[in-house]
Amino acid sequence: MNTILIKGGTVVDGSGAPAFAADVRVQGKTIVEVAPGLAPREDERVIDAKGCYVTPGFIESHTHFDATMWWQADLDPLPGYGATTVVMGNCGFSAAPISNDPEVAHEMIKIFSFFEDIPEGPFQKNLPWDWRKWSEYQRSMTTRLKMPANYGSFVGHIAIRLAAMGMDAWSRAATPAEIEHMAELLEDAMQAGALGMSSNLLDHDGQDRPIPTLLADDAEFDALMAVLDRHPGCTLQVIVDTFMRMSAPASVERIVRLLQGKKLRVQIAGGIPTLEFQKPALDILKPLIERAQADGHDIWPGFAHVSPTNTLSLTRSLIFAQSNDYVWHEVVLAETEEAKLALLNDPLWRARARESWDTKVWPHAPMANPQRLHLRNSDNGMGPINLTLQDYADRRGLHTSDAMAEWIIANGVRSTVHMAPFPMLEDLTIELLRHPQTVGNISDAPAHGQMFCGGGENILLLTKFCRDEGRVTIEEAIHAMTGKLARHFNLSDRGAIRPGLRADIVVFDLAEIQRREEYKRFDVPNGDFGVTWRYTRDAAPMRLTMVNGMPTFFEGRFTGAMPGEFVSPRAESAA
Repeated sequence: MNTILIKGGTVVDGSGAPAFAADVRVQGKTIVEVAPGLAPREDERVIDAKGCYVTPGFIESHTHFDATMWWQADLDPLPGYGATTVVMGNCGFSAAPISNDPEVAHEMIKIFSFFEDIPEGPFQKNLPWDWRKWSEYQRSMTTRLKMPANYGSFVGHIAIRLAAMGMDAWSRAATPAEIEHMAELLEDAMQAGALGMSSNLLDHDGQDRPIPTLLADDAEFDALMAVLDRHPGCTLQVIVDTFMRMSAPASVERIVRLLQGKKLRVQIAGGIPTLEFQKPALDILKPLIERAQADGHDIWPGFAHVSPTNTLSLTRSLIFAQSNDYVWHEVVLAETEEAKLALLNDPLWRARARESWDTKVWPHAPMANPQRLHLRNSDNGMGPINLTLQDYADRRGLHTSDAMAEWIIANGVRSTVHMAPFPMLEDLTIELLRHPQTVGNISDAPAHGQMFCGGGENILLLTKFCRDEGRVTIEEAIHAMTGKLARHFNLSDRGAIRPGLRADIVVFDLAEIQRREEYKRFDVPNGDFGVTWRYTRDAAPMRLTMVNGMPTFFEGRFTGAMPGEFVSPRAESAA
């Protein structure tokens, strides 16, 4: 078997221990030696890592590639940013299980498509849909797909609920028979290697309906948690609301109460918020979670070290609806450019839109902060650009809603308006990064492609926090992106540079890497033989990204290699 020697680098092994000079030898899919001064063998490929760090591959702990991987198998731009494992099925959304009823199956697609801003057309046409149960979905993934990163997935509570209840999942609590069916569907997923179950106590849809899992009562949650409790190593993930209706404290109290008597790991996505406007919720949540951890509950709050991107797009965006602005959301829902323009020009719609911005939107929403909205991306070049919506409204003597309508009409409905990042609680972010029981490295890639959440954002942990500001050490940053996450997901064969583990490795020069500027790429199928656009960015770049012993990014480019494998804590513990 051919071997690769990564020579002359500084190893940061993922444990948090001090960096050390060493060479790393890889044979097949496995790290076999880590030591200084290893002599190259005959016919061994040598990769020069002088001046570089050699680290475990980065684990993207929160992605939504469940559908997108079927038409964007290269996971662009993640290989150029060191990602070697992606975790999917987050926030209650997954592509399985699905109902035998075509209407209900389509409803699951619509929910996933709306909340994650993923085009519905390719979701329907590019996926084979040769499954009903999650185990069948897992089999289809592993036999049909090749990707440049390893992948593991939660099974979504929303999908389970729809499969068991049909359209009634939107309107009522489940019956005992329906709960039993849900438990059977979850058991099927767990036996097939799901990382656990994700649920959603956050979202409302474009009609302001609570998402189906918000209607799940304690009996339903208790039954599903009991299934998970029988599978050591799995996780329940629950996303809570610290962004809109601020219901997170009540949700966390409920989860802690339901955990009594169970030995179940729970990841609370958004459990400790890191944005300044979320501080009132933070002041309740942080002591609540710390008390639950002190009481012995295996709770891991998720946190973001990157402020979420808010790009207002009329092509596809849930930002208006999730800002409580259902009038501008009508423009997003309009199916053609002509229909969108007709609304923007309609005086009656304009009046309702002004009233919505003045009285309905959340105080922190983009529409309530026009001084932070930047007219930056004109589709036809008419402009003006590089000024705020407030400045443009003042120049024109218009209400800010009317000003945005006028700018979009002049510049084209595919133009986008960008909100400056929310101010962050950076000291808290660093505290959470160092805490042994938190989940970071959250990106949301590739969801919200026309808002640009995700790909390459996480590199800020190495550039801004580590290199530029020196507020965290390289050892702390790498541990947060590798070893700690491998421990959280019970992926025991990765997350460290150590003999016997998987050869998921990243080599980079800290002085070279950057979070590159985003740009539009027209390569997303629209389901009707055409394409639409997404935001992406050029590679950081890494010198080397290696997955299972095979370079996926090397010498400044994606290699085209697709060595990724399905990962599961149960499969790995059995191995």
